[in-house]
Amino acid sequence: MAKKVVASLQTKSNRLTKAVKMVKSPKTGAYTFVSAIMAPELVDDFFKKN
Repeated sequence: MAKKVVASLQTKSNRLTKAVKMVKSPKTGAYTFVSAIMAPELVDDFFKKN
C-alpha cells in the first residue's frame, strides 16, 4: 500500500470519513484505488484489511 488518504465529512447529525487506499493487484501488478465512506471509528479496520 503506497498511500493513505482520509477526509472528514460532516452532515447534520452524522460525522463521516471518506478513506481512500491504493491496492496493488496480484494479477497485473497495477495499483487501483479503493474508497469508502464510513464512521471515523472504522477507518483503522478499513486500512488493515486487504
